[in-house]
Amino acid sequence: MDAWKRIGGGWLKMAKVAVIVGSKSDEEIGRNIVGFLKDFGVDCDYKVLSAHRNPDELDAFVRNSDAEVFIAVAGLSAALPGVIASKTVRPVIGVPKEVKLGGLDALLSIVQMPSGIPVAAVGIDNWKNAAILAVEILSLKYPSLAERLMAERRK
Repeated sequence: MDAWKRIGGGWLKMAKVAVIVGSKSDEEIGRNIVGFLKDFGVDCDYKVLSAHRNPDELDAFVRNSDAEVFIAVAGLSAALPGVIASKTVRPVIGVPKEVKLGGLDALLSIVQMPSGIPVAAVGIDNWKNAAILAVEILSLKYPSLAERLMAERRK
């Protein structure tokens, strides 16, 4: 369902980001992302779906989502962002989570995607850069987001 927001005398369709975390242990990062995006007026879907434990549910969610950008938080093998990217041509941002090996295993899993299935990666546990990158991507379609982001940077 499309999200609309009343702006001035009219209605504006709001951008949507799907934030997917691989497990309950990733929820703090996921909720930080959602909070940041909602502060920007960006509509969000939030799911806990594992690429390994819930593959069918994840597949159905991604294929039926109206999200314009996906953000996936995952640790260990960090397969989640890549699996999402394999099911859509919309941008996917991966947030590697520090679980073991200082998060390096998760980071490398996200950045070493095969040619043709890109995933943008931010630093380990760097949820804020993922949220900002999503806003930057959406600002190409929603100029008001670009204006808001520039105002935030000037602060």
